[in-house]
Amino acid sequence: MTRSVLFLCTGNSCRSVLAEATFNALAGPEWRAMSAGSHPTGLVHPRSLGLLQREGISTEGLHSKSWADLLAIPDLVITVCGSAAGETCPAYLGPVLRAHWGVEDPAKATGSDAEIDAKFERAYRTLRARIEAFLKLPLDRLRKDREQFKVELDNIAQLP
Repeated sequence: MTRSVLFLCTGNSCRSVLAEATFNALAGPEWRAMSAGSHPTGLVHPRSLGLLQREGISTEGLHSKSWADLLAIPDLVITVCGSAAGETCPAYLGPVLRAHWGVEDPAKATGSDAEIDAKFERAYRTLRARIEAFLKLPLDRLRKDREQFKVELDNIAQLP
């Protein structure tokens, strides 16, 4: 049985899409990721798409979408909104395990092209490190122990 993880943020244009594509590229067939936003921008940021392509990760089918359009209830919801500038993550309503892996929003980056690209790269590297740590967990065992699963997810959130 395939399990699903929803990466959730407000705009669904950068972080959650980076996480969805990266997770699906790294995970085996037993897990699938999707992403959504509470107020989707309607488009995936071009720098996110370019970064994924440079990393050899498929961008096919990626689009900015609302959580109201989800076709399935996820097993796990991971919010990826950052904590700076008073950014508030949407609260997913449903009987699912939730975790918060805050990452600053590269779409709000300013400066030179190189500086902005560096912010996208940092967000991607942070998400990738956390996803890799997630995939190393004893997921079959943790699925049966929600309390311990939550502890492990919260520990992963501390990875830089």
